Amino acid sequence: MSSITLHKSELKNRKFDVTITGSKSESNRLLLLKALYPEIRLDNVSNSDDSQLMTKALSSTSHIVDIHHAGTAMRFLTAFFAVQEGREVTLTGSKRMKERPIKILVEALQALGADINYAENEGFPPLKIKGKKLTKNKVSLKANVSSQYISALLLIASKLENGLELTLEGEITSIPYIKMTLSLLDEIGVASSFVNNTITVKPNNSKSTAKTLTVESDWSSASYYFSIAALCDMGTEITLSSYKENSLQGDSILVDIYKAFGVVSTFKENQLTLKKETFNIEAINLNLQNAPDIAQTIAVTCFALGIVCNLKGLHTLKIKETDRLVALKTEIEKLGGQVDITNDALYLHPSKAINEMVSIATYHDHRMAMAFAPLALKTSLVIEDAMVVSKSYPTFWNDLKTMGFKISE
Repeated sequence: MSSITLHKSELKNRKFDVTITGSKSESNRLLLLKALYPEIRLDNVSNSDDSQLMTKALSSTSHIVDIHHAGTAMRFLTAFFAVQEGREVTLTGSKRMKERPIKILVEALQALGADINYAENEGFPPLKIKGKKLTKNKVSLKANVSSQYISALLLIASKLENGLELTLEGEITSIPYIKMTLSLLDEIGVASSFVNNTITVKPNNSKSTAKTLTVESDWSSASYYFSIAALCDMGTEITLSSYKENSLQGDSILVDIYKAFGVVSTFKENQLTLKKETFNIEAINLNLQNAPDIAQTIAVTCFALGIVCNLKGLHTLKIKETDRLVALKTEIEKLGGQVDITNDALYLHPSKAINEMVSIATYHDHRMAMAFAPLALKTSLVIEDAMVVSKSYPTFWNDLKTMGFKISE
């Protein structure tokens, strides 16, 4: 499937049930921890491309490990292979991956004693890694970098001979993702503390308690159903499985954000039901530094509803699968909107009309494809490279068809 056409759709039913695969963020963390502590068992692991690539890489015996577009896997595996004593690996990825910076993480690992060199360009993958025992235990990192750099260090910290004392310099962003990592460490019996700007993880060379951990479903994937609910008629209900009210995932802030769009959320027995009710807002102002992955969804929801949208805290979007701020501006303006962007913010002016049958470029970015899909409730459009969704949510288009979206290849 290269491109698909989403024909303007009106959902006939009022109640829908959707089961979403396990969180990619939780899955990739737990897959790495399972590689360090094989006695752990996992349920509801994400069926995303990224998690399958992570699984394959962790079990690979090859000297070359290619993780393609999987950014999380690149960060986490850099740290993992650095502590695999006696193992030599070249860690590489797609053309875009070779343009995504990793110097901050590499320098932090080198400060702990890791043997990592650049195979091509300074500061970027591919990396030549010689695994060894790391005895140093103190390192500092700028606090406003991608939380994946921080989590990569925390995930291997318990296997360092002396544990880890990580000092974060400046204002910390993406705190929920850091807390997710620490909570998962706690679940497998690894002791840690997070006081002020210092995170300490104790060494643990004993086995973890043999237990089964169930991965919560992915909140980033749920965001597209929040958007659909916001664009639906009054009284529409969408029930999603499996979700916890006290989620570890930062994107669970969707529950509060989408109240402004008239989407009321209720939890019952690990199910989340979204119901569309009345709303009356003309503008939404948000700082998404702790949940940047839902920025595209929110921007498209606002565009579809003709609402002013002012989003801040988006500096990490420039180093994702594409520069997501530029991509959003380009594609929304094709549809007739007007968008201003800075290095870390997006301002969407309200638009009264939406252009029909516009072809949306996805830039090898799964979230571009899925964020624009709910617009089919307002107009017909084309999504290019539609199967890019397999990176995080392979069954997305089938799930939309089941709801009544009209989709043709």
